Amino acid sequence: MVSSVTEGVKVSVKTEYQSDYSSPLQAHYVFTYRITIENASDYTIQLLRRHWTIFDSNGTVREVEGAGVVGLQPVLEPGEVHEYVSGCNLRSSMGKMAGTYLVERIIDGKQVRVTIPEFTMVVPYRLN
Repeated sequence: MVSSVTEGVKVSVKTEYQSDYSSPLQAHYVFTYRITIENASDYTIQLLRRHWTIFDSNGTVREVEGAGVVGLQPVLEPGEVHEYVSGCNLRSSMGKMAGTYLVERIIDGKQVRVTIPEFTMVVPYRLN
């Protein structure tokens, strides 16, 4: 698991290879990632947008941007945690992702780009 903190907002990521949904012979590798967002700041925040950069070891780079996460724009009070699971398809057996969330403090509308730490996605047999 990797984590980072930006202005009191902690983002942690854990990945898992999904062998049942992958097909290496067709260069199709599926990974899931569990994101935990902890609001350790003194302010209520709302997650507005996400931006991802996805690197595949075959040289492909993709960017994904959009509103919220998995269809939600959660509001987190100080001390609250939001967790979700999403996925990524790669054409090779390893890659990495990194990005940012745009969050807004409810009290004054200040917007902050929260770092999503870079994390790797590697098929387990590549680690031997």
